[in-house]
Amino acid sequence: MSDVTLTEEQREALVSLVVRGMARGEATAVQQSLADAGLILVKGPVLMPTPAGTEFVGGLLRLPDDAPERERIMATFHRFLPVNRQLRDLCTAWQVRPDGSVNDHSDENYDADIRDRLDDIDDAVGPLLKRFTEDIPAMGGYRARLTEALEKLDDGDDAWLASPLIDSYHTVWMHLHQQLLLTIGMSRKEDEELEERLVAGAAE
Repeated sequence: MSDVTLTEEQREALVSLVVRGMARGEATAVQQSLADAGLILVKGPVLMPTPAGTEFVGGLLRLPDDAPERERIMATFHRFLPVNRQLRDLCTAWQVRPDGSVNDHSDENYDADIRDRLDDIDDAVGPLLKRFTEDIPAMGGYRARLTEALEKLDDGDDAWLASPLIDSYHTVWMHLHQQLLLTIGMSRKEDEELEERLVAGAAE
């Protein structure tokens, strides 16, 4: 697909879809043009990138191996992954209590403890996002999106922590994580293995 030429609007739409993984709604004219080019798949109200579309975006975003900022980004990424594990564990605890029962959010103290832990995670990721953005300007919007999700969570709507149907805190976090992987050219399998090593090393 290296011979495909896209307009800036098409590139932005394709990158957004690949980072998000999927979208719902009627395809726009730009998205339909990407579907006609074989870069996205439209299945009723669901839009998904094709493998060719994902590969194209990977080529657009991936930093060259000799890019001067790569070493800095990787150093920050190594600090990001243990925080990523903390968020995944927190989202599990938000949905399932320690005894295996579903969290119905009737225990205000339990939920408040998780909310406090989320503040710690948010405080930890803030400086990392700042560093990422210095080298990857396209990531500049994630700080505001995470803060917006926190504010809506505090307004009383529990869905804003982990619902996959909206830009909840966890959803936005997944988007920024995916954009990082595309930028550094790392597969999900490699990412998971690295996270496991980093978390295990920190526990020793």
